Amino acid sequence: MARKKQKPCPTQATKSAILSAAAGDRVRLSCDGGDYEGILLPHTGKEGFLTLKLASGYNIGIRQSRVQSIQILKKGEVSLKTGPKAPQEQSPAPPPFISLLSCGGTIVNRIDYKTGAVSPASTPEELLAGLPWASKYRLSAKLLFSLASEDMAPAHWQILAKEAFAQIKDGAEGVVIAHGTDTMHYTSAALSFMLQNLPCPVILTGSQRSSDRGSSDAQTNLHASFIAAKADVSGVFICMHHDLSDESCALFYGTKVRKMHTTRRDAFRSINVLPAAKIQIALEKVEKSQDCPSRNPQSQPRLEDKLNTNVAMQYVYPGIKPQAISALSKYDGVVLVGMGLGHVPVNLCGDKLSTPILQEVKSLISSGVAVVFASQCIYGRAAMDVYTNSRALKDAGVIGNLCDMTPETAYVKLMWVLGREKKPQKVKQLMETNLVGEISSRTEIVPF
Repeated sequence: MARKKQKPCPTQATKSAILSAAAGDRVRLSCDGGDYEGILLPHTGKEGFLTLKLASGYNIGIRQSRVQSIQILKKGEVSLKTGPKAPQEQSPAPPPFISLLSCGGTIVNRIDYKTGAVSPASTPEELLAGLPWASKYRLSAKLLFSLASEDMAPAHWQILAKEAFAQIKDGAEGVVIAHGTDTMHYTSAALSFMLQNLPCPVILTGSQRSSDRGSSDAQTNLHASFIAAKADVSGVFICMHHDLSDESCALFYGTKVRKMHTTRRDAFRSINVLPAAKIQIALEKVEKSQDCPSRNPQSQPRLEDKLNTNVAMQYVYPGIKPQAISALSKYDGVVLVGMGLGHVPVNLCGDKLSTPILQEVKSLISSGVAVVFASQCIYGRAAMDVYTNSRALKDAGVIGNLCDMTPETAYVKLMWVLGREKKPQKVKQLMETNLVGEISSRTEIVPF
């Protein structure tokens, strides 16, 4: 009977080398199945495994018994286990007090390998479990909701605004909100109007892939968000991957950001302005843009959470039925997501095949419905004086000329404005005035 081939075991020298390697080191492992090179990560799963982050961004786990030798290629600039060491002669500064609010979404999801199902972590503490950098903060963690973001409603925004406001009043130096990505830009826009004169940052973050997947962006986005939460910035932001690597994240203004891809880790894009900041994660460095506001501990935050939720958003398309516009008369406000510089079908030339909606729009406005234009183009701004068709809309009382709000921000802002004003002229004035960074003073050349 043939003798079963013995698997090679690591030598004592190899075991010593494994023990001498620290999380954050770049290493090369020679194993019985080939060589692997990457960043050594702290492993929080089953004992007897090493976890590497490869150059591709994926994580792999390798059984230690397979490792024949380990070579440390470069020591980590910042230890993932302990963080940067303070000078011996200086007393360490007290750790920053950061509040973590969890709303659900992919970032808190974990895979049950027995069933293959994905389920949310039960507590915010579970979300942070095993993350070495989390020990550098004083944390207040609270689970508000356990929802997919598509199930979020304006009432959830109001609860979230109240809780973030309360945490800041209780001394939080920054607030991090774990949120699903699909509607995160709606929530960030809502919080930008509801939380004003902030002394510190409120950072929303999420992930495109759940925490237990090898390509997950959850830990990277969460780490970058905590770095941003203690940085010299203030306001409401979204923090997500800057590109496909795990080296940096971008900080996006809450009213000028949009999810632009279904699956990529760098799905979020800054709209019509440059990002507020870039976060170098390994160095824990925040590179602010020129316009990014600094934190001001003396600022007295205001909670402005009143909304009129009787607002609709209607996408305009070729062949839209006039009845689709007439049916909106039951609303107090409507955002028309139209074409180009400020267009919807008006058919001023009298073409027999066209189905104009100008009269229905006029009827909405004359009945007291506030009608706001936002462009399907996303980038650029409305200019309703350029073409005759768009002038007809402007003359009818459609709001939004020279604005560059995204449709989602216009929708949220209209709820917020109608929550405090009913007079048409005052509503128009507020909607066309930049209040919290939602309307750019100039059109910048930015990537799109």
